[in-house]
Amino acid sequence: MLEGMEEVTPREGQERVRQGALLLDVREPDEYREVHAEGARLMPLSTFEEQYAQLGQEQPIVVICRSGARSARAAQYLLDRGYDAVNLQGGTLAWEADGLPVERGDA
Repeated sequence: MLEGMEEVTPREGQERVRQGALLLDVREPDEYREVHAEGARLMPLSTFEEQYAQLGQEQPIVVICRSGARSARAAQYLLDRGYDAVNLQGGTLAWEADGLPVERGDA
């Protein structure tokens, strides 16, 4: 875990989303189309630095990727810029393994 960054379990992440947090998927579009957590917004890490400013700083963000590494980088990047962001431990693999809802194809 990077300094100062909080990590949450898939169930904790889902609860934060229920409470109004944005679930932000930073994988590439082909990975996202294959499977993604229900309701996740796609913002690929490859274009993240150009796009992150579209995110509102007033809304908490739960960042997710495939297994947790890319999302940790993105969450730390957001934290460093004043956003309220946490990393979802284990990523989409853990989310799906926990039986949480996923979508396949473009959402």
